[in-house]
Amino acid sequence: MLRREALKALGATGLISAGWGAGMGAPPRRKPLVFGHRGASALRPEHTLASYAKAVADGADFIEPDLVISKDGVLIIRHENNIAGTTDIAKHPEFSDRKTEKVIDGQRQTGWFVEDFTLAELKTLRAVERLPQLRPDNAALDGRFDLVTWPEMIDFAAAESLARGRTIGLVPELKHSTYFQSIGMPLEDRFLATLAAHDYTKRCPLVIQSFEIANLRYIRSKLGRRDGLQLMQLTSGDVPDLRPADVVKAGGKLTYGGMTTPVGLTEMASYADIFAPDTRTIIPLGPDKRLAAPSPVTADAHKAGLLVMPYTFRPENYFLAADFRNGAGDAARNPEGSVAEMLRYLAAGIDGFFTDDPGLGRMAIDGLA
Repeated sequence: MLRREALKALGATGLISAGWGAGMGAPPRRKPLVFGHRGASALRPEHTLASYAKAVADGADFIEPDLVISKDGVLIIRHENNIAGTTDIAKHPEFSDRKTEKVIDGQRQTGWFVEDFTLAELKTLRAVERLPQLRPDNAALDGRFDLVTWPEMIDFAAAESLARGRTIGLVPELKHSTYFQSIGMPLEDRFLATLAAHDYTKRCPLVIQSFEIANLRYIRSKLGRRDGLQLMQLTSGDVPDLRPADVVKAGGKLTYGGMTTPVGLTEMASYADIFAPDTRTIIPLGPDKRLAAPSPVTADAHKAGLLVMPYTFRPENYFLAADFRNGAGDAARNPEGSVAEMLRYLAAGIDGFFTDDPGLGRMAIDGLA
């Protein structure tokens, strides 16, 4: 990616100044962005309109839908196509015969899968909390909210933007692209058609993300570069030898670990604007589970011309580095510890981040000197 080519798109998010361009090193620091991860999923069941409404109310700059597809070709917002753990489908005897086993991105799973249900059938289901032991207040809301389609969320964001007098960015993730293509239900053209069909997605800040590479390259070839549009490459640091699903299908050798090297980041910048690793890729944990020294990957990504926006900060003690936990137990919310952890990462030079609690993310960013 040439920085001069990305200038308008990046400038539309307020992350760079008009004077930044090719050969000038990393972009000057501006106020980082808060991405509401699945909405405000620490406080409301994920991917519900209630979760997105809470994220917007708490100051998220962007809200995140993960996109999968129904049997009749409608883009549905769920974190994965297996909905056994995030809906009440197990309580619907009429669907008991559709429980099945599939291999998704190399992993064998048992459950119910969105591509086996029509939109009308999916609309009879209700969302349930994924982590009830850690988020009992969310679990108390089980059954209150239905599943949301991508067009419904676009309309919701447009309405919230109008009501609040500020633009709300969207950061959709295309899930399991290679898998859906393999069963004759590719996501990309359907997704692009929705962008063209809605006024709000033509003018709001839009970041399109994926753990795969081929779909981002395809979308770049179709949309080019324009104001307010950025592509975000997600990587996984938990298993650095893991390969993206499209790379596996093509017989390639590129791993997520290889993508985070200086050479890999330079290649990433040829089609993407934002590098989005897991947080521990930015600052790893030491043997004592405390934060170690920051990795050079942030500086390497900036040198390649990429912004750096990791995932995911969560406010419960269970997810925090040992530096920031308190004695209230794994399931306890720890707002002070979460904000302190975010501040450590912001000091390492990141340009934004995903968080399950956008209100705390807003506190961290607004507290920067």
